Amino acid sequence: MASTDEKNYITPQGFAALQAEFHQLYKIERPEVVRTVSWAASNGDRSENGDYIYGKRRLRQIDSRCKHLMKRMDLAEIVDSSLQQHLEKIFFGAWVTLFNLADDTEVTYRIVGKDELDPNKGCISWVSPLAKAMLGKAIGDAVKVITPAGEHEYEIIDVRYTPAEKGTS
Repeated sequence: MASTDEKNYITPQGFAALQAEFHQLYKIERPEVVRTVSWAASNGDRSENGDYIYGKRRLRQIDSRCKHLMKRMDLAEIVDSSLQQHLEKIFFGAWVTLFNLADDTEVTYRIVGKDELDPNKGCISWVSPLAKAMLGKAIGDAVKVITPAGEHEYEIIDVRYTPAEKGTS
């Protein structure tokens, strides 16, 4: 569980995604579920009424998720990397290409907020060991990261604050 004094840094895109999810749940899904539950309740015996039981469960899930999203949005500190200065250094929002010294491969990550974490898209949290090791570094710097699988060493070969064009790194 995150401490209450920890910053909730997020990109503008990540904040928009939280807002969109909240809108979808609260304005679209929740009213539909409420209608279904009301209809099911009007049918009498609720103890064996699947629509009613499932609907109430789904309503609790939606309300719980909405509460979580509202809390995360309230705590959000939006960081627009397009306004970043010192573009040669790695800070929040940077796209970083690393050369893995162990197996001669390249990998690109973007340092984002915890709510935007998506390893399949190369988005890693700013509090992850790898991101922490990269913050403040520049092209040509070496980065060592200790993980449960062992120590990994990388060289930073590219830093940018906009996504790569198709066909480039």
